[in-house]
Amino acid sequence: MNYEEDIKRAVEVMRKGGVILYPTDTIWGIGCDATNEEAVRRVYEIKKRSDSKALICLVDSPDRVQRYVKEVPDVAWDLMDLADTPLTIIFDGAKNLASNLLAEDGSVGIRVTHEEFSRQLCYRFQKAIVSTSANISGEPSAACFDEISDEIKNAVDYIVENRRGEKKPGHSSSIIKLGVDGEIKIIRK
Repeated sequence: MNYEEDIKRAVEVMRKGGVILYPTDTIWGIGCDATNEEAVRRVYEIKKRSDSKALICLVDSPDRVQRYVKEVPDVAWDLMDLADTPLTIIFDGAKNLASNLLAEDGSVGIRVTHEEFSRQLCYRFQKAIVSTSANISGEPSAACFDEISDEIKNAVDYIVENRRGEKKPGHSSSIIKLGVDGEIKIIRK
């Protein structure tokens, strides 16, 4: 299947509330519409993860972050521009997202993806997409498609064809928490 058709099918599945398995700028992820509470609930179910643990989401551009955060601190724009590796930023004051996606304090982790496939997927979907590692909670993250368990593959509604054959292992993103006052706390390097 070609690249365009793959993106089109993944978008259709998410628009109907489905869950996909897709390559990101880091590792393979389980994804869905980040504004759909039922789809987000299914992601927690698939991962066997407590819904008290927040999920992150991907967007295609820094501008899109404003749709999901009440107040983007000035330093966030510099961090997003300067990051040369995948960087997830946890922002206070999330808005327009499924409530079960958020942390208990109302914050949300958002990453602007620069990897071509996931960026195009976010762009075509025109909404934030959940991005959580394709594994059962507590088990090691799958570094490449071949390491994803059949249990995960069988639980999703669509598996993206693109990049399945890559053997180079991916790595999780760095995560920082950004206070409205610009305070930066490193969560994961």
